[in-house]
Amino acid sequence: MTQENFKRLLPRIKLLVFDVDGVLTDGSIHCFNDGEQVRVMNIKDGYALQLAIKKGLRILIISGGKSEAIIKRLNLLGVEDIYMGVHHKLPVLQQYLLNHQIGLDETLYMGDDIPDMECLKHVSASTCPADAANDIRSICLYVSHQAGGKGCVRDIIEQVLKVQNMWLDADAHTW
Repeated sequence: MTQENFKRLLPRIKLLVFDVDGVLTDGSIHCFNDGEQVRVMNIKDGYALQLAIKKGLRILIISGGKSEAIIKRLNLLGVEDIYMGVHHKLPVLQQYLLNHQIGLDETLYMGDDIPDMECLKHVSASTCPADAANDIRSICLYVSHQAGGKGCVRDIIEQVLKVQNMWLDADAHTW
């Protein structure tokens, strides 16, 4: 599928689903002597997340990792639907879609590695960062030109909001 054909899916999108490590972060973990593990997130991704929520899109986070700091950061951006420590992501996604009456054709998923594969195959709009695992890039309809933690989330949210005429409207500039 070409990028133009992929963009034809975007007007229907109501739910954006993201993995954390390798998508919202670059996949690096800084380990300190006291055992603390720190991840780094991109401020431009954060701006896009809060704007998408403000515009009425739903954001769902499903991650195998666990981090209170990530949850706090996402909550500050307005993200409420966060599932951490999930080893089998598809059942969580399916239950969420059922609970919120959202169709697969209204769902975009961005993942970067094997734990995301089932979900990526399940939704109509499968996406990944530029540096996703080869097996993931080969099944995704859209591969961002940005790497994980380096603006791939901003890239896809910007595309969805532009297609839906919500990117640069009057209230896009306030945070």
